Amino acid sequence: MTLMVETRYEHIVLDEQGVPRIAGTNTKVIEVVLDKIAYGWSAEEMHTHHPYLSLGQIHSALAYYWDHQESLDADMQRRLEVVEELQKATTPTPFQEKLHRQGLL
Repeated sequence: MTLMVETRYEHIVLDEQGVPRIAGTNTKVIEVVLDKIAYGWSAEEMHTHHPYLSLGQIHSALAYYWDHQESLDADMQRRLEVVEELQKATTPTPFQEKLHRQGLL
């Protein structure tokens, strides 16, 4: 059984690792935020792309982000650094090498 801790945000819980998630889903707050950052989507557009999330859940996730922006931005930066380190440590596939030679990567 997964332990969830309620927050003062109606639709947001913290999982066992302290990661904010939308209650009743597997969706992390940061995933909603990344949709906003990457695509510039409004809450309504996010709801169109993720109809299993209510507008209330989406707005609550965004409110949680704005109230905890510094720590969530730091978490995103840490995750990006891990990905970059993994990419450096990984040997490119022949297909990736071909794309690189063609200037497509």
